[in-house]
Amino acid sequence: MIEKKYQFTISENKTIEKVVEDDYVAINHIILTKGDVVPEHFSNSNVYLIVVRGIATLKFNTQDEHIYHAGSILNVPYKTKMNVSNQHDEVMEFFVFKAPSPKNFKEE
Repeated sequence: MIEKKYQFTISENKTIEKVVEDDYVAINHIILTKGDVVPEHFSNSNVYLIVVRGIATLKFNTQDEHIYHAGSILNVPYKTKMNVSNQHDEVMEFFVFKAPSPKNFKEE
């Protein structure tokens, strides 16, 4: 086989997992139930958030919170402070793509 297969969790429960981490990209998969949060942190590469289920509440740097529905793709620049939470009843699920992988990211 030429391809490499990766798995991610299918669940209704809080999940934070690294799915891929190689020289080119890092992909994380996150599921949050109502009231769950991702600890505040700064982006460590060029980040793309893809909301695939539910409603994500996000705050970047000092901006006001915004909500993003399933089907949204957000580009978050390097060194941006991020707050991610689920403040809604529906389970929220998203993927985080970091390109290049943080282990090979070179600050310009």
